[in-house]
Amino acid sequence: MTFWAYVLRCDNNAYYAGHTDNLEARMAAHDTGAHGGYTSKHLPVALVWSQEFADREGAFAAERQIKGWTRAKKEALIRGDWEGVQLLSRKLFLRYAGSTSSPATQDERLEVPPDPLILSSGLGEGEGRVSKESRASHNPIIVLVRPQLGQNIGKAARAMLNFGLTELRLVSPRDGWPNPDAGPAASGAEVVLEQAQLFDSVAAAIADCPNVFASTVRRRELVMPVIGPEEMAAAIHGSTGRSAIVFGPERSGLASDDVALAGHIVTVPINPQFGSLNLAQAVILLAYEWSRGVALAQPPAKDAEPPAPMGELDGMIGQLDAALDHAGYFHPPDKAPSTRNTIRTVMTKPGWSSRELKMVRGMLRALVNPRPRN
Repeated sequence: MTFWAYVLRCDNNAYYAGHTDNLEARMAAHDTGAHGGYTSKHLPVALVWSQEFADREGAFAAERQIKGWTRAKKEALIRGDWEGVQLLSRKLFLRYAGSTSSPATQDERLEVPPDPLILSSGLGEGEGRVSKESRASHNPIIVLVRPQLGQNIGKAARAMLNFGLTELRLVSPRDGWPNPDAGPAASGAEVVLEQAQLFDSVAAAIADCPNVFASTVRRRELVMPVIGPEEMAAAIHGSTGRSAIVFGPERSGLASDDVALAGHIVTVPINPQFGSLNLAQAVILLAYEWSRGVALAQPPAKDAEPPAPMGELDGMIGQLDAALDHAGYFHPPDKAPSTRNTIRTVMTKPGWSSRELKMVRGMLRALVNPRPRN
């Protein structure tokens, strides 16, 4: 059976990536808006790239990878410019949309380093196919078991994307899927919702994951390893296979039968008198702990000003000393040397810049020679 990964250009000039086992039927659904989701809001759409795959796994992996690419890299792919794709791969870094009031487009939301599932440079029969070398991704899958509210699914997706996680699997959501309440709650993380997969059972949702962690604050009667978030993160980063973190329904948490399918219970240290995390809070705590082992981009810090030369510091301390002496601060006189040494120590600690010293000296002048008030 043949599968396709494909890219569409929408009316707002954004790109949408997907996969299917029937490209003709899928395009018809996109063209009429019947497919729903992002493309139905941005018609008309045009098919600008597609690639055949021998199995669904390969097509889905390509879709996930392309969704994380920058606009420039997608356009290089569409042109067949593999040299450009590879060049852009070396320049990518994690970047997140900063505003939650105006959701980002699919192209603006996230740029990620090339996924381990790398599209080949495309010579011969292997062109465009996903490399099989590293299909085990270190990015854990988030599995929500029987979630009750669409808003909570959306909030969990938002929590995931904040820490670079995009693969969401849903097991028997109470109100079905897709859920119209999830999108607004995701606040721009629709890319997670659009590729979310639906399963009938926990066993099916984790079938491809050798490393499974059941998140629960309650220690069940099951005899199995119980670890904390740091140990979980270390285990995921040190593993070679796929990992899944499983979360239970909002009201009751995971059932014992669901927990029994995991290899470990992961429990967040929490107030024993009030162990009540909501679903999104639980997801964000464990996603954050995992993310500490990867290089997420941080807002650029303002360059620190270099410390002022010692001569400038001495000038400020001398000015302060003169002002204090004029005010009669050094009393009794026999303690003045030790007091002056203490003042020097205190004033040396901050590592003042030249600009800061000028400001302090201006303040001292204003105190010693105040301007007349009107």
